Amino acid sequence: MDVNGTVAEGFEPVRDAFVRNFETLGELGAAVAVYRDGRKVVDLWGGIRDVDGTADSAPWERDTAHVVHSATKGVGAAVLLLLHERGQLDLDAPVAEYWPEFKARGKERLLVRHVLSHRAGVPVVDRPLTPAEAADPDRTADAIAAQAPIWEPGTDHGYHPHTFGWILGELVRRVTGGRGTGEWIATEISAPLGLDLWVGLPETEAHRVGRAGRISPPESGSSLRTRPKRAVAEAYKDPSSTTSRAFAAISPPPDDNDPAYRAAALPSSNGISTADGLARFYASLTGEVDGGEGELGGTRLWTPATVDLARAEESAGPDRTLVVSTRFGLGYMLHGSASPLLGPTSFGHPGRGGPLGFADPESGIAFGYVTNGFRKTVTADPRAQALVRAVRASL
Repeated sequence: MDVNGTVAEGFEPVRDAFVRNFETLGELGAAVAVYRDGRKVVDLWGGIRDVDGTADSAPWERDTAHVVHSATKGVGAAVLLLLHERGQLDLDAPVAEYWPEFKARGKERLLVRHVLSHRAGVPVVDRPLTPAEAADPDRTADAIAAQAPIWEPGTDHGYHPHTFGWILGELVRRVTGGRGTGEWIATEISAPLGLDLWVGLPETEAHRVGRAGRISPPESGSSLRTRPKRAVAEAYKDPSSTTSRAFAAISPPPDDNDPAYRAAALPSSNGISTADGLARFYASLTGEVDGGEGELGGTRLWTPATVDLARAEESAGPDRTLVVSTRFGLGYMLHGSASPLLGPTSFGHPGRGGPLGFADPESGIAFGYVTNGFRKTVTADPRAQALVRAVRASL
């Protein structure tokens, strides 16, 4: 199997791991990009673009993009933190201060900070939304406003697979005078940084996006080692559990290949990106990025103070949704047993089935991995982890 692209001297282990993913872990098509101190040191791609293709199908190209599922959350969270940095949003204000209808049914003291740290207590909706309803921001706002928390906001944490994005999206609309999250990301993040990354895919870019396969019911990946496997499996199989209800907040599951779904802006789950787009996004959070010919450009998304906010631990311990111990900052998963990243300073977000993006300020690394071969994992895909270990070995 041909692997294309380049690695800087010293990062050859990443290429070796990428090749092994195809040889031993059943990789079909994928790309990985790594930046160090704002300069790209890994840019690799290989395999076929469409997961349902054959060996002679269209190859994965340098500019091939794919849906990254919950890795989208890291991009969506950046919007709220930028609005906070610009003085437009107070992280310690009640959500209802910006969205009065939200305060119904015991949510009047639920803070913006609780949303970003998965402490809001609303990972489920009483009536799951169809994919078409989930793509309609008015319908999702109404559903969330009418929802009662299943635990007192701020007192515990549990991953919010879909509702995280619905709350975030409505907050952005309220704070910015009606701008959608996808539009905000396109104009304030992707365009200035030159990112091939969209939350709401333009029709003009549809030809670049590979076809995805269906994902089986989720598992927690390597985090299964941290709790008895039976407890984790039962949580995902029990339709009445918080776990099952949270992941089924959109039912039936949306089709990643549906043009209407791809065009919607769901900052929890339907971002589409190249590996370079994801890695470059994270590189821009912690420093300047390569503007071409090896020169660092002037675009940096966050101040150092915002980086500290994002990666300061807000939630830790048993997760009511994922049933394993998780760690969250403000909008980002932190390095830990459920989602191993590069080291203690790392922050980022995996996507269900394999995608992963993160930054590690201590080493200056920013990482992006995109695949079309989605697996059952939610937080720690073996292929992504093999690449992360190879990056660590290269430092």
